[in-house]
Amino acid sequence: MAALRVAGHRVSAPMRIVLEVLFAAEAPLSATDIAAGLGGRTPALDVSSVYRNLERLQDLGVVTHTHVAHGAGVYALARGPDREYLVCEHCGRVTALEPGALEDVRERVRELTGFVARFDHFPIHGVCRDCARG
Repeated sequence: MAALRVAGHRVSAPMRIVLEVLFAAEAPLSATDIAAGLGGRTPALDVSSVYRNLERLQDLGVVTHTHVAHGAGVYALARGPDREYLVCEHCGRVTALEPGALEDVRERVRELTGFVARFDHFPIHGVCRDCARG
């Protein structure tokens, strides 16, 4: 909220709720999930209001936006350098990795192709350990 005030934005009730939901979330959430209020733990919001507030928060660098599946993007609080994600195609589990955790993969891609890969906006899709066993 301090970042908003410093940038000259007022902290409206919907903005406060969006931030509360993001702080309480264990994984990135879609705007629809945020609007639903974490299963009733916070008040429900209009999804268009959520998108407006998320856009403002993203512009200020408070929130990051990632695409983890074929649907809408998901949002999380920006907590330092961008995280990288793995997504299970079977169960939908999203695993957040610390920045740089995929450095060996990134280096291998660069060696093979000369391409410098980023995995923060679009994650790596595959099958998680639990689903691979099953």
